[in-house]
Amino acid sequence: MRQSENNLQILDNLQNIKAEITEELHKKIIGQDKVIEQIMIALFANGHCLIEGVPGLAKTLMISTLAKILQLKFSRIQFTPDLMPSDITGTEILTENKSDGSKYFQFIKGPIFANLILADEVNRTPPKTQSALLQAMQEFQVSVGNETYSLEAPFLVLATQNPIEQEGTYPLPEAQLDRFMLNIIIDYPNFEEEKEIVLNTTSKQENEPNAIITHESILDIQSAIYDIPVSEHVLAYAVRLARATRPNNPDTPDFINRWVNWGAGPRASQYLVQAAKIYGAMRGRLSPSIDDIRAIADIVLRHRVLVSYAAEADGYNSSKILKRLLDEIIN
Repeated sequence: MRQSENNLQILDNLQNIKAEITEELHKKIIGQDKVIEQIMIALFANGHCLIEGVPGLAKTLMISTLAKILQLKFSRIQFTPDLMPSDITGTEILTENKSDGSKYFQFIKGPIFANLILADEVNRTPPKTQSALLQAMQEFQVSVGNETYSLEAPFLVLATQNPIEQEGTYPLPEAQLDRFMLNIIIDYPNFEEEKEIVLNTTSKQENEPNAIITHESILDIQSAIYDIPVSEHVLAYAVRLARATRPNNPDTPDFINRWVNWGAGPRASQYLVQAAKIYGAMRGRLSPSIDDIRAIADIVLRHRVLVSYAAEADGYNSSKILKRLLDEIIN
């Protein structure tokens, strides 16, 4: 069987894989179908996520349960003001050879050496420690001293931020924000979901999620999406949309010039197409449409569009600006 035919079968089955993963997650997580799908988009598109939500919305439980279902090595890093870069990447320690008494440096791997990384409250640590994630997220490797160590694939960073407590935090710089493929916002559950959450967490539950997919299967899916064709008009729409967020471009609407200080870069165009491929494949489509681009545009672009004081004064955040932009960018 040719590789392309094998990839076609993998993508044909992606809809079923998504349903199976969601079903297993619901043994621990109530609702949040949209958030679960968005995390799966990033996973299969080989990207990273910045997750925002108030405490108590089961962010850690969702990610750790997902790691079990996918049979991935999970690591949780609690970001604090005194966290050092070596606490993330690992460090070299002086070790003695018991046979001859000689001493040598041995590298002890840090928690970054896992498949699924939960960077909890990433904005609570200073920039020098936040930057310890940059090389790992972009190049999937870590440099310590004169050595470079590769990270095992798949590798996914899920960083969380608490939107209600900003005192004593260190906002992520734009260069690091741009490395996150998606910005996912977790909202409160509805009334019925919250009732079910309370019932499940205050009574004995024996329904444990099962492992249903291997990391080899995830790598196959990540590889297969490169075989998904993208039509010229869909590709052009994604690029036009990303470029339209940049102030002072010839085709930029006037309200962008007024409300946006800095727009999305070329990485946004790439992620729009990659995310749309997975979004469409999860719905049985083997080529993304413009509607797929529009469906994922907000989570790809909103953390890349830096709004001006004028926008804040007029009551506009990046999501509202993007919604207006989508209404004006015709197919």
